[in-house]
Amino acid sequence: MNVLEINQLTKKFGQFIAVDGVSLAIMEGEIFGFLGANGAGKSTTINMIAGLLKISKGEIKLLGKDLKRNSKYVKKNIGLVPQDIAIYEDLTALENVKFFAGLYGLRGNELNKNAIEALDFVGLGDKQKSYPKSFSGGMKRRLNIACAIAHQPKLIIMDEPTVGIDPQSRKHILESVKKLNSNGCTIIYTSHYMEEVEAICSRIAIIDHGKVIAEGSKEQLISLITDAKDIQVEVKDAADFDLKEVNELNGVRSVQTEGNVIQIYSDAEVNNLNEIILHFMKKKVEIRSLKENAPNLETVFLTLTGRKLRD
Repeated sequence: MNVLEINQLTKKFGQFIAVDGVSLAIMEGEIFGFLGANGAGKSTTINMIAGLLKISKGEIKLLGKDLKRNSKYVKKNIGLVPQDIAIYEDLTALENVKFFAGLYGLRGNELNKNAIEALDFVGLGDKQKSYPKSFSGGMKRRLNIACAIAHQPKLIIMDEPTVGIDPQSRKHILESVKKLNSNGCTIIYTSHYMEEVEAICSRIAIIDHGKVIAEGSKEQLISLITDAKDIQVEVKDAADFDLKEVNELNGVRSVQTEGNVIQIYSDAEVNNLNEIILHFMKKKVEIRSLKENAPNLETVFLTLTGRKLRD
């Protein structure tokens, strides 16, 4: 059964097409990864699904009901964890959750019960009467999740829920996502941390320039680029190194740097490792280490879009 169906979804801002004919079907019980670099159309798509942006063209159906004709029903069955933390600093944790759950029609004992359960779920059960201004970034993120799940939606959209938090909070949130899913929730998950998507998502879609350019399991996506390889060269100092010259070497598709690590994506069938090493030697660049990695989701993303997820 499909929880969410998106058909030819389009969003225009004047003459600019931010989302261009996106079609997706998300099945019940999935954790569906939705990947796109900044400006790719990911957030615009999510905001249309959540009913926060008007659709220019196309349709969105949740549990078979069209968003345009059943907006209250659709919104009631969607929980949104936004990238920007949406909580009130002058309300206690419990008051925050009750406020947002109340917007979905919960009242009385049910409202109080669900709010307490949501705080317990995210590990903030002992912070009911505390104010968010005293919380760490990770605790605020967890409160954000509690606010989105207290009304027990069928579909939860998590837009960058772990951005800018400590490793312990990130681990707690990822475990919460898995637990929500095991409890029957369908989840759309976006992140700039590729390792998170690889770890928890059953299927993944990549959007670029407003279009979905690839969709499938991690294994299916990796199989799309069996013709690519990833070479990582760690050097003593990459500050003044000319990447354009490496990009012109035989078989090289793209070159990126992270600190002193130079990442080279190349055609798998081209045996150019000696040529790459020779180029570094000619430029008198000291190589600290060199390794060739098997293709992963990061390789797929860069090969298909020409840029890294965090660009």
